[in-house]
Amino acid sequence: MPATGHCPPTAQVRDVRVGAFRVPTDTPESDGTLEWSATTLVVVEIVSGGQRGLGYTYADAAIARLIDDQLRPVLEDGDAFDIPGLWRAMFDRLRNGGRRGATAMAVSAVDVALWDLKARLLGVPLAGLFGRTGAEVPVYGSGGFTSYAEEQLRRQFAEWAGEGITHFKMKVGREPAQDRARVRQARAVVGDRAVLMVDANSAYERRQALEWGEWLAGEADVRWLEQPLRPEDRAGLAWLRARAPAQLEITDGEYGYVADDFRRMLEAEAVDVVMADATRCGGYTGLLQVAALCEAWNLPLSTHCAPALHVPIAAALRPLRHVEYFHDHARIEQELFAGVRPPVEGCLAADPSVAGAGWEFRWSDADRYQA
Repeated sequence: MPATGHCPPTAQVRDVRVGAFRVPTDTPESDGTLEWSATTLVVVEIVSGGQRGLGYTYADAAIARLIDDQLRPVLEDGDAFDIPGLWRAMFDRLRNGGRRGATAMAVSAVDVALWDLKARLLGVPLAGLFGRTGAEVPVYGSGGFTSYAEEQLRRQFAEWAGEGITHFKMKVGREPAQDRARVRQARAVVGDRAVLMVDANSAYERRQALEWGEWLAGEADVRWLEQPLRPEDRAGLAWLRARAPAQLEITDGEYGYVADDFRRMLEAEAVDVVMADATRCGGYTGLLQVAALCEAWNLPLSTHCAPALHVPIAAALRPLRHVEYFHDHARIEQELFAGVRPPVEGCLAADPSVAGAGWEFRWSDADRYQA
């Protein structure tokens, strides 16, 4: 008798909605190399089979135009279940713009929406679709901007401690003369038992980074030095990693856009912890590729920014250490998305009772921020 079986389901994409929203920060923010007073959110909603899948990225409003003009024709009438095929087709459509930067962020937002849509069409939680290994994922509080006054930094870290968070990250590098006092203050706020982390946002040169790394580890028991150099200086990161105090982990990867970026970083032995951002590295599809590389190299993975977006997939990433609970993005997601949960005892968890990612975008509430 001939073999029998079920054909895989199909669902034709019927509509694509895109919006860009420029949301002011609650106070002016800065890090080691940049200042800003607003953050732009690009949102994509894909409709199929009576369901709507939602994805987003934090990027310039031009990304919304790119999605609307170039990726909409790829998506409309396509099979919403064929995420790998649409992922490749989107990169092919944007070939002349390269695979990094704007291209990768546009594809990332759409890819996340497609995964959310697939889970909703199947009637299952997105976390379950990925095959989560646990119900909760640990977070670290991320803020401590160089623009903050002493009381502001103290209040932010104290609030996170009250939510059970035990890992705290602050920005350094803009005014090195003041950083020693700022780091000491942060250590005093979080106490000796908490893990203190710093992010330099490429503010240092190689020897300067080594000098600061030695001071940070020796005087303030800092355990994490993020992006001390330009991300393309993989040789410099490897040089620094080989000389930094053993307790100080060198981390980078937030500007990795394609799997090859991470492979090169790993081959160079440039980091102790890999960071990856699903709003930049090709969405959930790309993040799964990065997780596989981390597993092959036996290195931990930490997701970068966009905490609500990373929660549904984070528990399925075997090398995962934690999710970044970035102040600016956490604030936006709680204001403009229904269903976003705050940390509980230092962890975030997806809602297991709803299909998809578990959040809905409040389009009408976001109207006032139209970019």
